[in-house]
Amino acid sequence: MVEPVPGREDGLGQSDSAVRFEWGPSGAAHLAADAACLVVVDVLSFTTAVTVVVGRGTTVFPYPWNDAGAEDFAAKHDARLAVRRREVSEAHPWSLSPAVLRHAPFTPRLVLPSPNGSTIASGLGAGHKVVAACLRNASAVGRWLLAQGYGNPGRPAVVLASGERWPDGSLRPALEDALGAGAVLGHLRSAGCALSAEAASMATLYEATGDVEGAIRSCGSARQLMGAGYGADVDVAAEVDSDQIVPVVKDGAFSAS
Repeated sequence: MVEPVPGREDGLGQSDSAVRFEWGPSGAAHLAADAACLVVVDVLSFTTAVTVVVGRGTTVFPYPWNDAGAEDFAAKHDARLAVRRREVSEAHPWSLSPAVLRHAPFTPRLVLPSPNGSTIASGLGAGHKVVAACLRNASAVGRWLLAQGYGNPGRPAVVLASGERWPDGSLRPALEDALGAGAVLGHLRSAGCALSAEAASMATLYEATGDVEGAIRSCGSARQLMGAGYGADVDVAAEVDSDQIVPVVKDGAFSAS
């Protein structure tokens, strides 16, 4: 571990760049304070699910995973609570599955917990502009950021790849989130925004991948989902730039900008 120099900026905040990139909840916490806008990327499946269901007119509340207070939180906000994929039923037709949410009965308000993206988004707190991005809406998010004036020295933007978890709970950097983040970052770089080395590397990864859909379908996270019978979620997540919806947090919940 690199020790920060006492009394000086620790070097990990990428503060010399208008567009920055980091991984996971710790990265989010470290970079959030200086950011004008935070873009959360969780391609398989939170931000893809948010984009799909917000596109249907639903307001989505992010919430931490495995939190015992989820039912009370949903009741307080007059919202339905999404269940785990395997727990979907006629009585509880909403889950983290984007494919399921495409066809589930409409609900105006939904609490959508997830281990990574939703946990990060819910932990950012009030006072931050938070956006949900995935491969489906990456270009739309990039255009929105530019139109709102983010990605310049006065209004820095941070793109956060949620990542997944190893069995011991540690962060597993996930290819699908690197590509989702890179798609947004590449759009900002093309517009002339100054990217940190970390952000520029993700943009270059996306641009160099070529067959992004093929990479998504072949990555470890997708293989896990397909092996569990949720290949339809991978299909939805791999539809690059198929959506113009930009979900933005307002009053603690994502809605269409």
